[in-house]
Amino acid sequence: MNNLEDIIENQRTFFKSQQTKNIAHRLKLLKALKLEIESQEQAILDALKKDLKKSEFESYISEVGLVLSELNLVLKNLKKWGKPKRIKSSLLTFPSKDYIYKAPYGNTLIIAPWNYPFLLAMEPLIMAISAGNTVVLKPSELTKHTSKIITKIVEAVFSKSHAISIEGGVDLSTKLLKRKWDFIFFTGSTEVGKIVAKAAASFLTPVVLELGGKSPCIIDDTVDLKLIARRLVWGKLLNGGQTCIAPDYLIVKSIIKEKLIEVLKTEITKRYSDHPEKSPDFPRIINKNNTQRLSMLLEGANIIFGGDINIDNCYISPTLVDEPRLDSPIMQEEIFGPILPILSYDTEKDIERIISNSDTPLALYVFSKNQMFAENTINTYSFGGGVVNDLLIHFGNHRLPFGGVGSSGMGRYHGKFGFDTFTHEKGIMKRGITTDPSFRYPPYSGKLNLLKKIFKWLG
Repeated sequence: MNNLEDIIENQRTFFKSQQTKNIAHRLKLLKALKLEIESQEQAILDALKKDLKKSEFESYISEVGLVLSELNLVLKNLKKWGKPKRIKSSLLTFPSKDYIYKAPYGNTLIIAPWNYPFLLAMEPLIMAISAGNTVVLKPSELTKHTSKIITKIVEAVFSKSHAISIEGGVDLSTKLLKRKWDFIFFTGSTEVGKIVAKAAASFLTPVVLELGGKSPCIIDDTVDLKLIARRLVWGKLLNGGQTCIAPDYLIVKSIIKEKLIEVLKTEITKRYSDHPEKSPDFPRIINKNNTQRLSMLLEGANIIFGGDINIDNCYISPTLVDEPRLDSPIMQEEIFGPILPILSYDTEKDIERIISNSDTPLALYVFSKNQMFAENTINTYSFGGGVVNDLLIHFGNHRLPFGGVGSSGMGRYHGKFGFDTFTHEKGIMKRGITTDPSFRYPPYSGKLNLLKKIFKWLG
């Protein structure tokens, strides 16, 4: 079953066998998946260490723990989620009993990224399986150790006709996207997202794109700077800054900017020491190419802290950049690294001018004790999701939808939203055969006024 066409055809055949639609069977497999992940926990942590130099704590809180939490949620709720939902019938269709049936799409393709290689491969896999689909999963070729353990886990739990992990690079992704799928889930860059969307469009395949963008963080002059600095340093430097919802740049009230900069410097040193390259808690950039890309973004920038670079070791120190031009490279593309530009504002027009310099971001953050300012900010701008007075943590609430808008993506997942994303909702009406009012049948003479009254009552 190494041939791609054979794999896809076998999965199509398996899906048509109706076995994936059995909720008890899904639950059995998901329980087995949970046990396998738990048994491989140390191997997963070791793989993430090798690929990204992540500490075990960071790997667990941002990857393994979230996956197990998602599995627990599905195991607890899948029977309820999968049931047909009775809904109110319409006067126009009386008498009837109306339902929404939950149906899987069929054969799904999941293309996972490298920045959270375990979490962002396993979570959509879990949701696709829970909804009754088959899955071809392509983990990232840039995190080879993690991809191998993902493949091992999937092979241990699923038959290849139900779910399979196929390792490979861009050539494999290209081949996969040339095939017809019933649903595609992609996490990655906006540029590649456009390629995926174009490929899906040729088959009219529904697609979810989880992308990124330049997520702003707005800070006014009402905040506790020490608390804000602590949260900023954590949110920006988690995973070495390689987080799609990390704050890409700060927009700070001008009268507190200098003080905030000093507090940020102190906080970075407190968390990662004077030599972050020696800290066991500071991850590395994924590879030399991305390290080189980040170093080029810093060329000509006004670096006020950090800026240490070692290409061979994929290391860039936590770096603060003061007032970059909006047309500079560092403000024209998503940074995706431990570099934090800091811009100042005096009026809300200044904020608008800065944010409008970029396309719609995946996240937006605002730090303020002024509720009116915070509320106005989150209502003014278009973005995927965000937090008031903290960073990233909206990702951790399965009751909130997670996804982008515009150039930062389309579709949503997490918790039941993930199950719904991989589910087609069938509208079903059930009618009896003992009663059949004659109103809808010709001749229609004398019925129009009554029809108009019925439509006025509808709502």
